Amino acid sequence: MATRTKSSRGPVKVSSRAETKSAPRTHNGTAAERGPFEERGFHTKNSLPADVRREACVLLNQRLSDCVDLETQCKQAHWNVKGPNFIGLHELFDQIHEAVDGYADLIAERIVQLGGVAEGTARIAAARSTLLDYPLRIVTGDLHVAALSDALAEFGRVARIGIDEMDDLHDADSADVLTEISRGIDKWLWFVEAHQQGAPAEDGDGA
Repeated sequence: MATRTKSSRGPVKVSSRAETKSAPRTHNGTAAERGPFEERGFHTKNSLPADVRREACVLLNQRLSDCVDLETQCKQAHWNVKGPNFIGLHELFDQIHEAVDGYADLIAERIVQLGGVAEGTARIAAARSTLLDYPLRIVTGDLHVAALSDALAEFGRVARIGIDEMDDLHDADSADVLTEISRGIDKWLWFVEAHQQGAPAEDGDGA
């Protein structure tokens, strides 16, 4: 079926829906669509050197992708866990998700404070995350505990790498943000791992 479109410079033009559907999509193709942000970032009176702020934003956006991915993994566990410990784990996983959502806010807002753009969409996170994929077919509490503890431990590890990176850039405030996050992640890892820890680890195991 054809549709009628009006041109401001000429007569009515008839075009097909097939043509309309197949029209190529453009993504931020012009400066006007992109807005005022440029490679150097938005103007800010923040006293950190511009090159430090740019590099910090790049590194923080990587951690943001990991954090957004971790959020979805917490929800996957929350929705799908089953078994005798269902209610306790169901509620714990939701508490962790809420905390991780707050960590994502901390990272994103720090990026914006530095004059950057927080790149936190699901598609960006999927493309950039360094976390392992969460297994979609697991059901029992012990398997979700194992999977989510792996994700928390890995995010804690990369958060500590981020602290070192910010220290190298002499960005103490970004390092402090990641330190706060890593402390929180370690607490939640403890809460989850406690469901697996029946006895002290042997030498060479665990720690």
